[in-house]
Amino acid sequence: MSLGSFIKKQFIDVLQWNEDSDGTLAWRYPMEDFEIQYGASLTVRESQMAVFVNEGQVADVFGPGLYTLTTRTIPVLTNLKNWDKLFESPFKSDVYFFSTRLQLGRKWGTPQPVTIRDKDFGMVRLRAFGMYSYKLADPRKFFTEISGTRAEYTVDELEQQLRNLVVATMSATLGGADVPFVDMAANQLLLSGKMQEAMTPTFERYGLTLDNFAVENISLPDELQKAIDARISMGMVGDLGKYTQFQVAQSVPLAAQNEGGLAGVGAGLAAGVGMGQVMMDALRGSQAPAAAPAAAAAPAPAADDPEARLAKLKALLDKGLVTQADYDSAKAEIIKKLIG
Repeated sequence: MSLGSFIKKQFIDVLQWNEDSDGTLAWRYPMEDFEIQYGASLTVRESQMAVFVNEGQVADVFGPGLYTLTTRTIPVLTNLKNWDKLFESPFKSDVYFFSTRLQLGRKWGTPQPVTIRDKDFGMVRLRAFGMYSYKLADPRKFFTEISGTRAEYTVDELEQQLRNLVVATMSATLGGADVPFVDMAANQLLLSGKMQEAMTPTFERYGLTLDNFAVENISLPDELQKAIDARISMGMVGDLGKYTQFQVAQSVPLAAQNEGGLAGVGAGLAAGVGMGQVMMDALRGSQAPAAAPAAAAAPAPAADDPEARLAKLKALLDKGLVTQADYDSAKAEIIKKLIG
């Protein structure tokens, strides 16, 4: 090489990565035909690491700090080149910077429903989604397993691989959980911990640390969700007889507003209570021994008939012989005795 060519040769004396934008995990310093000047400085900022790669082989890894590049700074590279300790010369090597910042708010979800065997409902298909966070911890592993010699490797590129990993682990975890869906949905925190424990070794294989993993929602197909809602509704009804009586009591104010006033309330109440009794007897079925038929009750005097009493009260109110307060009080007492 002539003296002029040597003088014109370009050297690098400062290596650093300003990391101007988010979303980049690995960045190769643009070397081209440049050579690193012996004694140059290497600046690795907090939340960064740097890797020297010589002829496809990782030579040295540098954590945060300011380094002066000499044979003592990078002994592995020196050994690969077989340099003498006093041989001070420019050298050529690829330098990669890696971001070790925490990558927050990464979303995951099951693109297709996952089929599992549920204790209560048999085979069910469910979906799940949530969030997770991670950071790059071992640039040597990450370079070897993931990023390789690319000039730049982004978070979005890694997401495709991690999302498939999460969904595969989710399917295996849910399939082997042997926990009913209802309990699973109610204990999402425990499920999140189990998922994080299952995925941590795989993340470490790629030089990553799984910082947090959260299951935010587990859902079922609409038809199965409707079946669960129906079961919950039946459980809320409880005693069907009392529920029927409650409905009858609620219907009294509405019936009073209909044409004919309270004239038909007594018959409606009697029919409602009778229906409730029939339903209660049907539910009891064969649980109680058959009882001897009761003697027919003597018909109540016409004066004690609730319908007749309510009609008389209404007539007195219409004629102004009783006040509205007296009428309401007497009506409430009659209804109370009827459904009490």
